Amino acid sequence: MSRSITRGNKFRMIFTGWWLVWILVQFYVVWSYGYSPAISITDSAVCNILLAGCCLLIVNNMKYYLPQHERYWYVLLISIVLSGTWLLAARTTLKIVFKNEYDYTVFLGSSLTLRYIFAFLMIACMAMISLLWYTLQEQQENQKRKEDAEKMAKDAELLKLRQQLQPHFLFNSLNSVSALAGSQPEKARHMIQQLSDFLRGTLKKEEHLPVTLEEEMHYLGLYLDIEKVRFGNRLQTAIVIDEEAGRLMIPALLLQPVVENAIKFGLYDTTGDVMISLHAEKKNDTLRITVTNPFDKTTAISTQGTGFGLASIERRLFLLFARTDLLRTTAGEQIFTTELTIPQYSL
Repeated sequence: MSRSITRGNKFRMIFTGWWLVWILVQFYVVWSYGYSPAISITDSAVCNILLAGCCLLIVNNMKYYLPQHERYWYVLLISIVLSGTWLLAARTTLKIVFKNEYDYTVFLGSSLTLRYIFAFLMIACMAMISLLWYTLQEQQENQKRKEDAEKMAKDAELLKLRQQLQPHFLFNSLNSVSALAGSQPEKARHMIQQLSDFLRGTLKKEEHLPVTLEEEMHYLGLYLDIEKVRFGNRLQTAIVIDEEAGRLMIPALLLQPVVENAIKFGLYDTTGDVMISLHAEKKNDTLRITVTNPFDKTTAISTQGTGFGLASIERRLFLLFARTDLLRTTAGEQIFTTELTIPQYSL
């Protein structure tokens, strides 16, 4: 329900001040016709207190019933009826109070049309102000509900991506453990321990909270240790982090699937040593991360897989930043490059 316009202290002060001023104005007008101060102030006070009550009544009515665009005639109708009701109440009250003042009752009767017009204008004006106020409040509440719903949907999708990504990595790691269990049981046990440390750390992470690149690299290091147990000396890494870049923020656990993709394309279906390079720098208030790996077009088709890793990163970046240009890949003759751009203003 929309917040009532009458609950604001500013409205109360303006509303009270307006009616006090108008009471004085009407007092002066009646007094200028030669009536005593007592009659003048009574006439003004009765009329304006009743009229203020009618204005508050229509404000309250608009709070619980807000006419739609095709029913604005309701504002006109209620203004006409309420003005007539006010005129009847004010006329009856003043006639009872001044029943012995013949001159004043004649003056009262002759001024009824003018009084009605003024009351109608005041009530209609208050009705329009209330209509605009509550319409704006309703639009703001609808917009907030829409934004909350979109945020919930975005958070749910991010969580779904996270839940999909963890089994994806876990299954790959368990396959590696299985491969090592028979021939190299010590390496298999070591890999299980490293996998346990990695998963324990990732489970503590909040998906919607960013981390510094230094912290992100710590968890990437755990992942690389696991892969180095699997591939041994074949997997070589060259990591260069500029000093300024290390303090910049990045969505948690964003780099692991990027590097996993580089390892898949770089080491699968090859027997030699492979260098995976990662370079991070600050550029124009953004964090720029470039990952490169050897690439052979003749084997790329057989190792392409589902493409889930980079697709999930691209989708996640879109959900966080509403941009589709933050992940770029380039396949050269012998080098595959993945470039991430992380805006800092949104983190």
